[in-house]
Amino acid sequence: MLLGIIAGLTTCALWGLTFVAPRTIAPFTAWDLTIARYGIFGFACLLLMIDRRFRPVGLAPPQLLAGLLLGGGGYVGYFVSTAFAVELAGAAIPPVIIGTMPVFLAIIANLRDRSAPWQALALPLAMIMIGVAVVNVATINAVNLAATTSIILGILASSVALVIWIVYALLNAAVMRSPKAPSGLQWTGLQGIGAAIGSSLLLPLASFDLADTVSGSDVLRFVGWALVMGLAGSWLATLFWVVASRHLPLALAAQLIVAETVFGLAYGFMFEGRLPSPAETIGAALQLAGVCAAMAAFNTPRGSTQRLASP
Repeated sequence: MLLGIIAGLTTCALWGLTFVAPRTIAPFTAWDLTIARYGIFGFACLLLMIDRRFRPVGLAPPQLLAGLLLGGGGYVGYFVSTAFAVELAGAAIPPVIIGTMPVFLAIIANLRDRSAPWQALALPLAMIMIGVAVVNVATINAVNLAATTSIILGILASSVALVIWIVYALLNAAVMRSPKAPSGLQWTGLQGIGAAIGSSLLLPLASFDLADTVSGSDVLRFVGWALVMGLAGSWLATLFWVVASRHLPLALAAQLIVAETVFGLAYGFMFEGRLPSPAETIGAALQLAGVCAAMAAFNTPRGSTQRLASP
């Protein structure tokens, strides 16, 4: 289980870069970064398939299709819905809705697998939910609720992103824990190709009009972040998440995803050159404490937990 926890936390540290990368690439847009990021991800996967270990050989057609759809729909679909959510509802409401994903996913996974007693999960889940709320409450209070239609559409887009994330995690874990599961290298490569195909659909949104006005330093900065996000934030992060999905109960892996938000906050503070506010500190601490409590719950033998809980 320790290997799975380390892999899951490493994934979250890499995924957390998503919260800061789009803020560093102006005048390029998040659409440009997405196209470049997943294009590099897919190209790297194709290059690695020169080595037979990386090729998705021997996989059944349903597994091949699932891997491509998880890469295209999971990665690109999640980004597109999140981008629309932020555009329509602002930067405050979407993180609150999407931030509940670890809790919903843990509940769904434990309903299916019963990998931990509910009384042992109640406290970790409550701490995570409260932490998410505390981090965002100050910003939400400042949101202008006058544009009701836009807010409602943004909430719907956030909900779509939430559902995509949950479906991705459930399907990915199901494949990794199946009797004929592909290797982590095969599964990562297949998802990378799917993500590249999906991101190519966004090409009409690319900033082609910047070709004659952007400076050389802007291009270098953009290319640097695209490489970091494509190779570390996508390929390496996907590989680590495959490892985590194989070694951890999904109910625990789901709660580890909270660390993505915490890493993202830390990167944001470093980018802005400031310390976190009291609300941000308390909220992040509650989320981390919830994850630690969840790990303790899963490391406690079922029998001893039930004995402690019984009268």
